Amino acid sequence: MFGMGFTEILMIAVIAILFMGPDKLPSAMVDIAKFFRSVKKTIGTVKDSLEEEMNVSEIKKEALSYKKELLNASESLSKATDIKGAVSSTLSNLNDDILGDDDAKPEAPKAAKEPEKVTFEKKRSNNLDKEDGIDV
Repeated sequence: MFGMGFTEILMIAVIAILFMGPDKLPSAMVDIAKFFRSVKKTIGTVKDSLEEEMNVSEIKKEALSYKKELLNASESLSKATDIKGAVSSTLSNLNDDILGDDDAKPEAPKAAKEPEKVTFEKKRSNNLDKEDGIDV
């Protein structure tokens, strides 16, 4: 009590008995106890009145509302910066097209050359046709 040890309290009690005498000491102890009880009660009422004046309860409610807002903001920030979640959701939405070029249509092939017909007939060369038409 008040940072005093047992021996210090015992010394104070012995000195009080010597100065007050054994007949006045019990009434003095009761008066001291009443004094401490009244001081404790006064401190409690002062504390309550200060809390009412400062509206501590309103401040506590406001602080709790700010705390909730901060928690909601931090959750939305963590969702926005969640790269792993964004990548996994993007990968799950991808179709067979790896590059995501679903909008680009493949170009139609240009007019392809018709394949040559394979025949077993002998072709006449143009040079022979010219020679056939010339008389020598």
